[in-house]
Amino acid sequence: MTDLAVLLATVVSTLALGVGGVVLLTVGSWRTALRVLLDLLVAAGLLRLAGGPGWTALASAVAVVVLRRMLWSGLAPASPAAPPTTDPPPWVSRAHPHRGQQGTNRM
Repeated sequence: MTDLAVLLATVVSTLALGVGGVVLLTVGSWRTALRVLLDLLVAAGLLRLAGGPGWTALASAVAVVVLRRMLWSGLAPASPAAPPTTDPPPWVSRAHPHRGQQGTNRM
């Protein structure tokens, strides 16, 4: 089981690079490609951890997860900006409402 898990982890790591490249070429978004790559590298790290529960496997899995979290927080789209404020409409007389409109002169 240990050799199989390590072999699968190596295969997933190798395929992660290829899939990340394919996503980059087809979708055209490097953020999406990076996210797919990091998700597959996390999967490979967990497979490697399942194959040989040692400190090296644990450290590599933790490093990939921490790197993924840091990059995701840095690549997250910014919150939408507040809508621009507009000046309040000019005062309009109730007796002559048309005088408050700009660009129209009904006199």
